[in-house]
Amino acid sequence: MPPRVLIISASIGEGHDLPARVLAGGLRERGSQAEVIDGLAAAGPWAIRLTGGFSDFDSRLGNLAFDVGHRLVSEWRATHRLCARAICAIGRRGLLDAIERRRPDVLVSTYPAATEILGDLRARGALTAPVLSAITDLASLRFWAHPGVDEHLIVHPESAAEVRAVAGPRTAVTAVHGLTLAAFRQPLDPPRARGALALAAGGPLVVVSGGGWAVGDLGGAIDDAAAGGAAVVALCGRRDDVRERLAGRYAGRGDVRVWGFTDRMPELLAAADVLVHSTAGLTILEALMCGCRPISFGWGRGHIRANNRAYERFGLAAVAPDRGALRAALAAALRAPRPAPWQPDLPEAADRVLAHAASGWRS
Repeated sequence: MPPRVLIISASIGEGHDLPARVLAGGLRERGSQAEVIDGLAAAGPWAIRLTGGFSDFDSRLGNLAFDVGHRLVSEWRATHRLCARAICAIGRRGLLDAIERRRPDVLVSTYPAATEILGDLRARGALTAPVLSAITDLASLRFWAHPGVDEHLIVHPESAAEVRAVAGPRTAVTAVHGLTLAAFRQPLDPPRARGALALAAGGPLVVVSGGGWAVGDLGGAIDDAAAGGAAVVALCGRRDDVRERLAGRYAGRGDVRVWGFTDRMPELLAAADVLVHSTAGLTILEALMCGCRPISFGWGRGHIRANNRAYERFGLAAVAPDRGALRAALAAALRAPRPAPWQPDLPEAADRVLAHAASGWRS
């Protein structure tokens, strides 16, 4: 019987769901059974309400709640322990019921709150199936990593030290491919990518992205990139209201295109010279894989603030805390030669997952 893998995500952004879908596809290509479920829905209505309480990112109160919530959950040690216990108490029963109904051979989490619950269950002996954490952030990994997890899969090799600081020095950590779209592994050269998207062949091109939430100062980033002589493609995720507002603001401008959600990110980042992005995460990595220079700007809240510090520490992305810094970062990025795509030789995430399948589910 082919191995059964249960992947637990959370439908609150492509940063969790996309790695889950990509990993599931890689597992199915290898002949295994892979199912993706929404961990928040499985954990129950209280978990959904708790997460939804920080979803109004456009308001000052919503921004403050998100920032304070992150400090309580991840940064302050005393409250972190209380929050970890609360997360497990709220979500343990529902998540365990969903797992027991499916009886998988391996569990993979792409969502940190689910990882906290699974790691706790595994450490207590309530789960006999191996648990892997698929970590797609660079930093702020207190819930992404757990001593009970059998192996941590990271997309940034630089994350290994923080994972071990959280989960213990002997925990298994492997940097992998296979949590991003396969097209990022063989990016088009910029002229071909621009041709595929019907973008102008000459001149600098800047992509401005607010992530799936369309947060941050998108208008300011568009204005500064265009003022520097670049054509701009602005991405508004699944926020139709933001897309409509920006489309109206830049109507008639030949140098600015406003898009909603797109599945053409591999071509777009290969075509672009610079990415200005507000929510850290996989999009920064995808830009590096395409040879596009990333700048983090517009929304340094919560875990994004911690990722920004790590981007600077490791030299992976420029960080612009304000418009003045953004203008300087854009000018520097557009003057510099295009870097080579970041394409290290790493194992595949699906192969690492299946390496744990032999132990399987035991009732």
